[in-house]
Amino acid sequence: MGKIKTYFVCNQCGATSPKWVGKCPECGSWNSFTEEITEKSNQPQNSTSKNYQILKLRDIKGVEVDRFSTNIKEFDQVLGGGIVKGSVVLIGGEPGIGKSTIMLQIASLLSRFNKKVVYFSGEESTSQIKIRASRLEIEESDMDVISTNSYESVDEVLRNNSYDYAIIDSIQTFYSAEINSAAGTISQIKNITHSLVEIAKSLGITVFIVGQVTKEGSIAGPKVLEHLVDTVLYFEGDYNRGIRILRSVKNRFGPTNEVGFFEMQDKGLKEISYKELLNSTNNLPGRALTSVMEGTRIFLVEVESLVTQTFFNFSKRNANGFDTNRLQMLSAILEKKGGLNIGNHDIYLNVAGGLKINEPAADLAICASLISAYKNKPLPESSIFIGEVSLTGEIRNISNTKSRISEALKLGIKNVYAPGNLDEKGIESFRVDNIFSLINYI
Repeated sequence: MGKIKTYFVCNQCGATSPKWVGKCPECGSWNSFTEEITEKSNQPQNSTSKNYQILKLRDIKGVEVDRFSTNIKEFDQVLGGGIVKGSVVLIGGEPGIGKSTIMLQIASLLSRFNKKVVYFSGEESTSQIKIRASRLEIEESDMDVISTNSYESVDEVLRNNSYDYAIIDSIQTFYSAEINSAAGTISQIKNITHSLVEIAKSLGITVFIVGQVTKEGSIAGPKVLEHLVDTVLYFEGDYNRGIRILRSVKNRFGPTNEVGFFEMQDKGLKEISYKELLNSTNNLPGRALTSVMEGTRIFLVEVESLVTQTFFNFSKRNANGFDTNRLQMLSAILEKKGGLNIGNHDIYLNVAGGLKINEPAADLAICASLISAYKNKPLPESSIFIGEVSLTGEIRNISNTKSRISEALKLGIKNVYAPGNLDEKGIESFRVDNIFSLINYI
């Protein structure tokens, strides 16, 4: 009988403590510590030497990554060109965002290419999965479905059958009998994920792991899961419009920060072009276009602003899809360096399509949108604004300007407002070096 040890683990950052504490000293989250019980073996461990080989880096030959396309262009884009054999992919998102739906759709597509796929469901019964498959019109799919919460059953099935792909939905619902803790705890998630990685690498099975997110928007036990798997994807989006965005935050086989766009319909998730996310082209005050870059992908984003005089002692700054602190900074720059009296005005900012942007290249477009809304004057038609705004009121250059302009030309953009001299064919450029020049153009 081993020695039983009790400790507490933060489910946000993975920090450990010998006793329960209300606030995590590492990440600062409250009430995030959960009790974990481990059994320590009294048997001495014999150290065994392993065979290894020391190689010169110049002598190591590169290996081409074997990828398989799912025929879902947006999903392949996020993965870096397709599914890598033997990789472990973690897909996280809020409940009801569409994780199980897209996994069932992908499993059906893979089975059509004569790939052996097994779907382990710890949340739903096989009859419930059949109902969802009927709604998605893939009920005749030739894939195996198993409803279980025991990881030992998962391990036995994967080792005794030659599967190409395995889907675990979701990792928080599975438990291992070897761990003396409830399902969903840090120790259970850590050990099960580690075992799945070992199976994927040794047997060449591609494993998709579905993970739920916490109320803060991160996968439960992120430090435990994210460093074990090869790829981490997040599902986010606008529930009202049905828009879903699949974002890559880690990828050992491709670029990070890639995004894919989907729309939730009656028959499942359907890939859409980002061009469909743009709203009406009506030229109204407060509306501006900019070009942002996610990973290797460039797309246009529409920002909308509303500036109205406040009737309270303090003004509001509210942003949807953009950092509120940065919005406050940009509004302060417009007031101090641009001479706009917006300190006693409420400012509301929205990024169209349910998108979220963090790139500084959108600063100029947001300032232009605020100026347009404040003066109630529409911006020039078919125009984009690209540039980073500094605290001194100057406009800074951003990377990949030529690629951004080339993408804008495809959508019929005729004017670009950016710092420096731009000599691009097919588009008229307006040099904007500071906030004053931007106000003068508008």
